[in-house]
Amino acid sequence: MSQVQPTATPAATHAPLGFAPPSQGELVMKVIPMPADVNANGDIFGGWVMAQVDLAGSVLPARHVKGRMATVAVNEFIFKHPVRVGDILSFYSNVQRIGRTSITIQVEVYAERYDAQGNYMKVTQANLTYVAIDEQGRPRPIPR
Repeated sequence: MSQVQPTATPAATHAPLGFAPPSQGELVMKVIPMPADVNANGDIFGGWVMAQVDLAGSVLPARHVKGRMATVAVNEFIFKHPVRVGDILSFYSNVQRIGRTSITIQVEVYAERYDAQGNYMKVTQANLTYVAIDEQGRPRPIPR
């Protein structure tokens, strides 16, 4: 991960800002969580973030699978910092492994706080596995 010179962290964020998003990952999605997505603490519900990661994670495998696929495993999911209403979330993905029927993807999620745009903070990282499936839902080989 490349770094830029950290800027002063606004007191309201209480988290380190200033790191640039990864250069090795591909930006596959951007989204802004809204008030309907909050949990009882007022932060964005983790399940909402997980759903967005699954969507973002499916972008790169779709290029290889060339057909139906399904999420078969969430191998790792780490919440590093809370996500807030109005954060600009950037989802970066890269292929970790391509097997005969499956693809493992790493997804990193960076937030730009609304009041500190241009400064990125990694809020979530995950590794997911997708499998190519046929019309009956059975695993099928990934075209080479």
